[in-house]
Amino acid sequence: MFIARQPIFNNKIEVIGYELLYRSGSQSKEYDGISSEASTASVINGLFESGLDSIIEDKCAFINFDEKFIHTDALELIDPDRLIVEMLEDVIIDALLTDRLKEVRNKGYRIALDDFRESYSDYPLIEYADIIKYDLMATPLKSIVKDVNKALLNNKIILAEKVETEEEFLKAKEMGFQLFQGYFFCKPHIASKSIDKSASKVQYIRIIAELKKKEPSFEILTGIVEQDVTLAYRFLRAVSFRKGGNLVYSIKTALTYMGLNEIERWINILMLQDLGQSKPEELMKISLIRSSFSASIAGHMGLESLTHEASLMGLLSVLDAILDQTMEAALEGIALPNSILEALIDHKGVLFPVYELQIAYEKADWQAAEKISKELNIDENILFEDYLIALEWANDIVAQIG
Repeated sequence: MFIARQPIFNNKIEVIGYELLYRSGSQSKEYDGISSEASTASVINGLFESGLDSIIEDKCAFINFDEKFIHTDALELIDPDRLIVEMLEDVIIDALLTDRLKEVRNKGYRIALDDFRESYSDYPLIEYADIIKYDLMATPLKSIVKDVNKALLNNKIILAEKVETEEEFLKAKEMGFQLFQGYFFCKPHIASKSIDKSASKVQYIRIIAELKKKEPSFEILTGIVEQDVTLAYRFLRAVSFRKGGNLVYSIKTALTYMGLNEIERWINILMLQDLGQSKPEELMKISLIRSSFSASIAGHMGLESLTHEASLMGLLSVLDAILDQTMEAALEGIALPNSILEALIDHKGVLFPVYELQIAYEKADWQAAEKISKELNIDENILFEDYLIALEWANDIVAQIG
């Protein structure tokens, strides 16, 4: 079974919810050769078995419903303020469906029309919809200006799907779109002038380089950290959190208490947070999810000796977007193993299948995810379990350093 989530942002690039996408792992290109009813049932069951908060945190879930499953009581297992009911674009519309939609709305649930391609003025379900989702690949912005204006006059919330560039995001925002879905926030803005973060980057690189040595020195690490009061403060906070309030008398004590593996994990996380201050928090969260997920995938591939490198590769996979540079420029000067450089820059090498699989899973490209997982002899059910673990771990880390 595959279940992934895709963030949905407001116009400030703050996450307001996640669309949950499902596939069981069989051969069909769309859901899985079974009905969309069974697909939705599996998503809802997965939410309860895995824990709602683990998957969508304190946000709301956007879940697909067809004209059959909308009539079950399953959707009412989720509170109205946590669920957006997405009606699929190919639903069969009849009086039974419209009556049910009225009932669902009266219970407080919001309804979204998914992949909307119909005429706004003529489509029968418009009056029941709170949110209208336009796929920008299927319906380019220029082709829907009039309909979008009508929807806004009727106080509908308009959501742009498959927004892949900042330019698309800005154009959609200017047109009046309020919600956005896509991976535009993961792309570097290379053409724009970014803030010089070279000084901070150098400090982090020095620590990472020391940690990569066969015998890292706590004395050298202490010296580097003590040169940066902000970094020192954040290390002390991290250790104090773990020690449960016990006193920490020095930076060296703090570093020793954490241990080399924990230091490396935290320095990578702090690097992403500090360098990405002007970026959406979701970008950092994705890097953490990728870090954990990549390590798990490497382990299942029989690359136990490379799980640490796979984790670092996943963590650094958004560094180009954080620094607004090409990946090659972003990684320049960092002493990294060739396996990481090859995967992130050249898209080849022993860790590249790990990178490919976690990206396919993240974007719910189920065909690619299934193909790669089969080639790597990885059970998709294990992938889903590891993905949930990665989500929980990322949420915990963000909470601790928030």
